[in-house]
Amino acid sequence: MASLLPSPVFPAAAAAASTSSSSRCRCRCRCRITTSSSARGWSYCQGWRLHHRVWAAQAADQQQQQQEENEDGVVDSNVLPYCSINRKEKKTIGEMEQEFLQALQAFYYDKKAVMSNEEFDNLKEELMWEGSSVVMLSPDEQRLLEASMAYVAGNPIMTDAEFDELKLRLRKEGSEIVQEGPRCSLRSRKVYSDLTVDYFKMFLLNVPAAVVALTLFFFLDDLTGFEITYLLELPEPFSFIFTWFAALPLIFWVAQAITSAIVKDFLILKGPCPNCGNENLSFFGTILSVPSGGARNSVKCANCSSSLVYDSASRLITLPETAEA
Repeated sequence: MASLLPSPVFPAAAAAASTSSSSRCRCRCRCRITTSSSARGWSYCQGWRLHHRVWAAQAADQQQQQQEENEDGVVDSNVLPYCSINRKEKKTIGEMEQEFLQALQAFYYDKKAVMSNEEFDNLKEELMWEGSSVVMLSPDEQRLLEASMAYVAGNPIMTDAEFDELKLRLRKEGSEIVQEGPRCSLRSRKVYSDLTVDYFKMFLLNVPAAVVALTLFFFLDDLTGFEITYLLELPEPFSFIFTWFAALPLIFWVAQAITSAIVKDFLILKGPCPNCGNENLSFFGTILSVPSGGARNSVKCANCSSSLVYDSASRLITLPETAEA
């Protein structure tokens, strides 16, 4: 009977049970809410960090670009325009060479200075650093360039006769500044090309005479019982003095005398054919009292068989009109 009766439920126990069950439910809900909110917070934090990195990278790029623009825009007042650190405003070698020649022309012909001595020295040093050949020119070459620029500008500084004389003198000296290559003249209706001296061939003409002079020298040494060899073997500085101030000058003089006796006033010129560009040679001089033909020689091109006229006075190759036709 006692077991069939229901156990009494006390209000305090019921309240405790209901409280414990509700607390469990609230804890589970809180745990779920907390877990879901932490996941959302973590994902939000990661997204914010990613955006922050992107913004930082963009800001760094913009700052670097702005810094480069500021560096390009900075020009020291003490630095000349051709030495400017601004790459966009740096002048080319041609412009600097033109300024250099204009400064020379203004100083020597117009009697006025367009720049200070310091600026001129800096410009010259800059051109030398860039490998320009204008600053390495001789005074006559610089004068020719200045005359050409002045003539183009409409202010000639010399007459046509003086210009032609200066140009011919430079051509005879072997200056590269007057070498123009094959070209045609509308005035004379002829094709021209420049002639240059072939120094190697002219040196080879002296080789046979030098060999003969050396043979005579050693033959004389043998006849004297090797007395010359004894002099060459003297202690220093007597051996050096005898070799360089007696033996070699004597051999050179004998070689020159033999060459001059056979070939007189010789000159070997070379130049490209105005028709095909092939290089041809021409000899000017006298061989055993037989002249080669004067100041002009008729040469036939070895490649295109064109008739060419070599002029040693003007140092020009001319292609006649008959050859062009």
